[in-house]
Amino acid sequence: MLNRRNLTLAGLALALAPAALRRSRANPAGQKFEITKTDAQWRSELTPAQYDVLRKHGTERPGSSPLDKTYAPGEYRCAGCGLPLFSSETKYDSRTGWPSFYAPLDNAVGSSTDYELIYPRTEIHCRRCGGHLGHVFDDGPPPTGKRYCMNGIALTFIPKPAP
Repeated sequence: MLNRRNLTLAGLALALAPAALRRSRANPAGQKFEITKTDAQWRSELTPAQYDVLRKHGTERPGSSPLDKTYAPGEYRCAGCGLPLFSSETKYDSRTGWPSFYAPLDNAVGSSTDYELIYPRTEIHCRRCGGHLGHVFDDGPPPTGKRYCMNGIALTFIPKPAP
């Protein structure tokens, strides 16, 4: 029956659903990873912001990461476990406010389907520790046409040593 109470409850459920889904998605596909730690271990090793993104699938504010405008030669690693994920050679300015790449390194990332915004998106995570990195979209540059839109706080940049 459609009444004020049912409409209010339905609206409340819709408003709270993304937060509830986010909290329950620590490992959405029940995958096994090489590096597994307890929640307490992750909390002690990561900053609160890194923990929110890597372990709770949060998103940093656009334009907040200095890595968005970093273009020096080097590699981008998982802030959770140190696995090399992306090369600076595949980084480009997507003008989205997040570090973006057109391809990851071989055997670096995994993916799963994320329904947090109601429609499906392809979530990207570190294949070794399962840390949430961001999402991939089909609006990137050649040669792949992909945009790996990553949270800078989920990455660490290691500059290439000078020759």
